[in-house]
Amino acid sequence: MSRVVAVLLCAGGSVRMGFDKLLTPIAGKTAIERSLDALLLGGAQEIVFTVSPTTRAFVEALHCPVPSRIVSGGETRAESVYRALCAIDSADIVAIHDAARCMVSPETVRQSIESARQFGSGVVAGRVTDTIMQIRGEDILPLDRSKLIRMQTPQTFRFDRIKAAYEAGDRSKVTDDCALYLAAGYQPEFVLTDGEAANQKLTTAEDWQQALATYARFGTGFDTHRLVEGRKLILGGIEIPFAKGLLGHSDADVLTHAIIDALLGAAGLGDIGRLFPDSDAAYAGADSLELLREVVRRIEDSGLRVAYVDATVICERPKIKPHAAQMQRRLADAMHVLPEFVSVKATTTEGMNDEGKGLCISASAIASLI
Repeated sequence: MSRVVAVLLCAGGSVRMGFDKLLTPIAGKTAIERSLDALLLGGAQEIVFTVSPTTRAFVEALHCPVPSRIVSGGETRAESVYRALCAIDSADIVAIHDAARCMVSPETVRQSIESARQFGSGVVAGRVTDTIMQIRGEDILPLDRSKLIRMQTPQTFRFDRIKAAYEAGDRSKVTDDCALYLAAGYQPEFVLTDGEAANQKLTTAEDWQQALATYARFGTGFDTHRLVEGRKLILGGIEIPFAKGLLGHSDADVLTHAIIDALLGAAGLGDIGRLFPDSDAAYAGADSLELLREVVRRIEDSGLRVAYVDATVICERPKIKPHAAQMQRRLADAMHVLPEFVSVKATTTEGMNDEGKGLCISASAIASLI
């Protein structure tokens, strides 16, 4: 088996993004961590990180389950790669990857490595799907997109070849590894992906939003409580005038409870019964909005935040529509989002089931986290 070392480039400056794209979590993990995961799952047996003064402390604290080392990045990407190559004692295959391409799949990494084993190189590139025009002064020349590709990473090579190419080539004028490989007289083998979205580099605000959407997490929740006399009816954090209220250990706010379970499910943090058990006297009569705030705090501590919540109250009476807007405002405030990112709807069962008979009120919810 050939020895595979991956170079993970973490020395970028994030100048165009306006914030540190490599250290800001995307759904709980940074771009560095997501790229590292893909490299390891794709077959890398050792990692060489190139870092900047900004990323060094984070990388030094990072758990890497395979042998690893850290080198300081250079003034350019090419210089960072060359320093990493010089730090490798021995390898058969080297996969060079930009940490900012954190949406790469382990399968793409694996294909790149396998191509290098068979053909000496495996350069990941995206097929061009847009029409491309070349402007030369006043002349506009349509280009044949079937003959165009977009260079991506990882770019994987036999170690001896790419090391020699970096030593012999002009590193001041290249922006990717394949250019030096070509200049050294080698013919690259490409691993073509369908489009650029799956391996887009984080460069602009639009790229960042795409990454957030790619790693969005979803959860569902459902709750139901019996209607009884002598209890206040609390739904969505507000009291609704009604002859009966919901029976429960806390304030029995089924709407908020369903939302809490949806959020916990998306975050992988269990469920409401585990966090706030009805066997605990501390939660007797508890305000469910306060429980929701505690759940949101835990979610945000894990590097996630609420993106959107859609909830439905299921009951025959009372009518929910007159109170929906106020519920949305209260719930949105507890979840640190704008009211337009919370949807509260209602439906009846047309006299069927326990909800239709006025015996209970139920609620369901779906939530997304980014």
